[in-house]
Amino acid sequence: MLSTNTRQRCEFVCERIASGGEVQFKDMEWIQKLAKVNHSVESMLRKARRAAINGDVQEGSLDDFMQKMDLGDPDPSNHLVGPQDPTTLAEWFSDKQRWFRGSA
Repeated sequence: MLSTNTRQRCEFVCERIASGGEVQFKDMEWIQKLAKVNHSVESMLRKARRAAINGDVQEGSLDDFMQKMDLGDPDPSNHLVGPQDPTTLAEWFSDKQRWFRGSA
């Protein structure tokens, strides 16, 4: 559980990211470390990054649904496109977070 001050600081940093504002390096370092151990912060950060990449999305669109449900990776460079061979798929899955792979 986050303290009120920590949650507010996370929200401030995420709002800056989503709006394309300047975020200090120490704040980015802090929130990324916190996101690794706290799923709520990780979700906030992912949503902010998705908003920064996609901008305003049309209400009711698939992008809007994905953003509201916090589904998928916000970074398009992490997406696999087109047919893939089994080795590429295995490597892609092995690079994902441990909760995605089923490890505790």
